[in-house]
Amino acid sequence: MKKTNKKILEEIIRVDHAGERGAIKIYEGQLLALKTFKQDENLKKQIEEMKEHEKEHYEFFDQEIKKRNIKPTKLLPLWDLLGVGLGFGTAMLGKKAAMLCTASVEEVIDVHYKSQTYKLEGDEEELKNKIIKFRDDELHHKDIAYESGATKDGLYGLLDKIIKTSSRIAIKVSEKI
Repeated sequence: MKKTNKKILEEIIRVDHAGERGAIKIYEGQLLALKTFKQDENLKKQIEEMKEHEKEHYEFFDQEIKKRNIKPTKLLPLWDLLGVGLGFGTAMLGKKAAMLCTASVEEVIDVHYKSQTYKLEGDEEELKNKIIKFRDDELHHKDIAYESGATKDGLYGLLDKIIKTSSRIAIKVSEKI
């Protein structure tokens, strides 16, 4: 049985740990805006449900970080701050922007998780299966976002590009640092 390269394995777990924590922070920022300035109970409920999935994903990768003695990205405090800011800002722009934030991030994560499954060898079947399951959860979040009004029309298209580019940069940096 082929073994997964240790460096690749560490990068996968480090970046997924950071990404799932980042998703929680985005949702926390959105919920902060919804609880203080914007009153939308339906949106709040949807975001709380998606946040619960992200917590499940984060807890898995947090255990993997500890179990395998992998150092998390040194940029977690920065990602936390940026995640809360992105979530707060998109929720303040309204439901379409908040849902676009979810859709944009999940579209990047879809490709990211799928590519990771090709890098994992037979010795990491459990990790691979978790990533496949989490990818399915993220695709479901994307579907919810579009059903709830996410759009790329007009200036939302620019917001989509900014969120996707930022997400891709965060992934690349978190794999290495």
